[in-house]
Amino acid sequence: MNKLTKNSPTGSGLESLVYGKITRRLIPFLILCYFFAYLDRVNVGFAKLHMQDALNFSDTVYGLGAGIFFIGYFLFELPSNLLMQRFGPRFWIARIMATWALLSAAMVFVSTPNQFYVLRFLLGVAEAGFFPGIVFYLTLWFPSWRSARTLGLFILVTPLSTIIGSPLSGLILKVFEGVDGLHNWQWLFLVEAIPSFLLAFVVLRYLDNDVKSARWLSEAEKQVVINDLAKDAANRARSGQGKVDSSLKAMLTNGYVWLLALVFFSFNIGYYGINFWLPSIIKSSGVSDDFHIGLLAALPYVFGAAFMVWNSRHSDLKQERRWHIAIPALIGCVGLTLSAWCSGSTFWMMAWICLAMSGTLALIPTYISLPGAMLSGTAAAAGIALVNSVGNLAGFFGPTVLGWLKDTTGRTDLGLYILAGFLLLCAPLILALPARLANPKTFAPEPEHHDERPGAAHPVNAATRR
Repeated sequence: MNKLTKNSPTGSGLESLVYGKITRRLIPFLILCYFFAYLDRVNVGFAKLHMQDALNFSDTVYGLGAGIFFIGYFLFELPSNLLMQRFGPRFWIARIMATWALLSAAMVFVSTPNQFYVLRFLLGVAEAGFFPGIVFYLTLWFPSWRSARTLGLFILVTPLSTIIGSPLSGLILKVFEGVDGLHNWQWLFLVEAIPSFLLAFVVLRYLDNDVKSARWLSEAEKQVVINDLAKDAANRARSGQGKVDSSLKAMLTNGYVWLLALVFFSFNIGYYGINFWLPSIIKSSGVSDDFHIGLLAALPYVFGAAFMVWNSRHSDLKQERRWHIAIPALIGCVGLTLSAWCSGSTFWMMAWICLAMSGTLALIPTYISLPGAMLSGTAAAAGIALVNSVGNLAGFFGPTVLGWLKDTTGRTDLGLYILAGFLLLCAPLILALPARLANPKTFAPEPEHHDERPGAAHPVNAATRR
């Protein structure tokens, strides 16, 4: 058994070393996995540029197919997260990745609207549980007072997937047309599915199910995390929530969990509406080259990534959550409204889309940290899944409404105004959550008091003296 030596750091110094080690081990790899998951989910937006004409799909057909992914996601996300607890994160994450890769590659064979709908639905079923599963997995390694910055690093993959994936998708469309008798949109689905399938096997060897099974941590390092997680659970009980109930019933009867789900629903209607239609919106503004569309589609996510990192770190620094969600939602609303108003100009439309994406992306990690901070055990796994699945159900309505309005009116700006309205709704909804439940300062351990007398070797934590 590894033990601390007399020269080893203690207290907050040791904690920083331990959590830094865990972050370096887990976050880059999880980012890589989610990068390809997100790419396989949204590359249909680029495939549309050519797939729609090749298969004679209307905008309504495309919007419904893009959105129906989230019906499967909604129906199977909660069961998937509960099964992750049964089979363990390592096996279940690998299973999810292999399954969605095969289904994404199968999009090559789509030729009718019904086939398009079925495969998109099954892709949602396959991917269900991946993102909330990762969020729950991280709660097994990090206490709530470190959650926003940790999730901010992980969720940084959302804009990075588009920053890298948009030019990549545009390039594949540009150079693969007609290769071996396949259309460029078919190659897009095939090429971008291969890494996910290969990574599934790496997950089985690389990830550990929890802190206790991590052979790359010493026993002393493990104990730091175990103690912090125990303090986190105890502090939740003292924060006004009463006894920490980790049952599924605790989650289903918690009104604040349903409030969080409604916030995420409103947010995602705006976010996924932009996400699936941005390449088409850029093309309609006068840009025709696939690679140039890809470069422009990546630009808003560069701004969004920077603001996301700043907002999540600032949220942890101030130990405040609600306003770090409400203000970015309002910024997203303003940006989306002005982008619709300026839809005839590529420059101004893109400028306001950049503002809209800065706001919408910035609130995600701060928001996602809330269910895991309010619940524990099975309730935490189920609560994270419930919030994410109900929220992602909005991914069905956003693209579908835009597609229907585009076919009905020939315009996309009306749909963008509607999406902006839902972003506006996020602000009052999140402010309805009591600060004592949302803000992590309620849960964080009390500051350590160091005994400066000669011979005093260890800091004394006030929380442990009670």
